[in-house]
Amino acid sequence: MASVQAEIKEETSVLTPQDRNVVVNGEYTTSCRDKDTGSDCTQLQESCSTKKVTDLNGVAICSQSCQSTTKSGNHLTLSSSSEASYDPSIKNLSAVDEKQCSEQAGPSEAFKASCNFSYVSYESELQMEPIMALITKDLSEPYSIYTYRYFIHNWPKLCFLAMDGDKCIGAIVCKLDLHKNMIRRGYIAMLAVEKEYRRHKIGSNLVVRAIQAMIEDSCDEVVLETEVSNTAALRLYENLGFVRDKRLFRYYLNGVDALRLKLWLR
Repeated sequence: MASVQAEIKEETSVLTPQDRNVVVNGEYTTSCRDKDTGSDCTQLQESCSTKKVTDLNGVAICSQSCQSTTKSGNHLTLSSSSEASYDPSIKNLSAVDEKQCSEQAGPSEAFKASCNFSYVSYESELQMEPIMALITKDLSEPYSIYTYRYFIHNWPKLCFLAMDGDKCIGAIVCKLDLHKNMIRRGYIAMLAVEKEYRRHKIGSNLVVRAIQAMIEDSCDEVVLETEVSNTAALRLYENLGFVRDKRLFRYYLNGVDALRLKLWLR
């Protein structure tokens, strides 16, 4: 029985870090090589096609996919283009999905126009309470204040808040440290947006700001976990170039499985 339980709890790898290509700050980089011919993966760059582009205060974030007879890759591109735009519409949804999206569409364009969105870095303990109140609403399991302080006090530059005037409507909490004494790995620990403000790219903008801060600190890869049933979170991260790396069985206290998502930056 013990061996059976051990096999159930074992992490099952879905994808490997091979065949991953990343474009960062307009430069194409890769660490993989063609398994069959030994040719460098940069030869596949011409076959890449942009799926989504987000213009965030002059920073364009492109989620690209590459197709080839030998491999495929995922890219995150950060550039200075100010002409790019992001299409928040979701295509190829079932009737049920369309109804759910319609019900969760958030504020109207008129309401959005009346909002005064801004993004700020964590600055003081005074911001801790609104961050905790916001994130606790959506957590799969409870965190103590010591968990928040562990992340925020050690990596304050990787904590960002979305504000509507003086109201905190979104927050992201991350860390960056050395993984296996080799890789500088960023970790997105928490991300939350107020329900009535969702579907206006606030979550994506927070993730992008966190990734930019990690890149500036020589980050090699970014990982996170989310529930397998959290389709909104999966869509958000995959649109930014994250891929499904592992399935973690009964990862959360409620017994739900998790998917580990990863973004290779080097």
